[in-house]
Amino acid sequence: MRRKTTNVCVRAVRLGEFAFHLLRAVAIAALVYPFIERPARRRHIRRWSAQLLHILAVRLHATGTPPAGGALLMVANHVSWLDICAINAFTPTRFVAKSEIRHWPLVGWLAACGDTLFVHRARRRHTRQINDEMAAAMRAGDSFAVFPEGATTHGDILLPFHTSLLQPALECEAPVYPVAIRYLRADASLCVEADYEGDKTLVESLLQLITQPRVDLHLQFLPPIDCKGMHRRELTDEAARRIANALGLAAPNRRVESGRGRTA
Repeated sequence: MRRKTTNVCVRAVRLGEFAFHLLRAVAIAALVYPFIERPARRRHIRRWSAQLLHILAVRLHATGTPPAGGALLMVANHVSWLDICAINAFTPTRFVAKSEIRHWPLVGWLAACGDTLFVHRARRRHTRQINDEMAAAMRAGDSFAVFPEGATTHGDILLPFHTSLLQPALECEAPVYPVAIRYLRADASLCVEADYEGDKTLVESLLQLITQPRVDLHLQFLPPIDCKGMHRRELTDEAARRIANALGLAAPNRRVESGRGRTA
């Protein structure tokens, strides 16, 4: 059965609203951010993220209790560039992203304005430096979110989690909150139009997304893991296991190399 898609007019309206909303973020970051404190910035980020999802007809559904802030680490599976907006719409936080994003037009600059840390994952020394920065910020009360798969998928599998970016939580004995993310079409089937997997560009992902009458984005905030006394690999595997269970997927086997996904 052929699925219903949006018409050309709806897509044009969404693209226009998306472009305006992006430019609005640039104006806020350039003209407002320098004069307000971090709590006020977080409120702007939360509103802007929720509004972006609304513009793209992405309905956000959440279960569980989002963390209230403070020194903590959220660990989520990675499907789309919208994952960041989804988390920020509930609990604005700092993210760790691949270094290439810093050089994306507008998006990289906006991410930097949101206090994102950019890591060269291929450089172990730089990863250690980012871990030190995260630990120092968490001791000062900051929260972070990471995507330890290191790649995006359709959401139908869970890739092995990298352990390195969970180290700051162990050093600070901060709680780790697993977050499970899933995108569904209106008929409850998996919405691959929303993902950023494979060779898709950001523009291609956006153009596919707006073909959907609506997208249901499900966030499951799972109970926190008390990492005191845990080994880094033990903590990583436990977070992956909880997310896999929440999504009804097989827990990843780190000994199996997968060709799926894209670096993210």
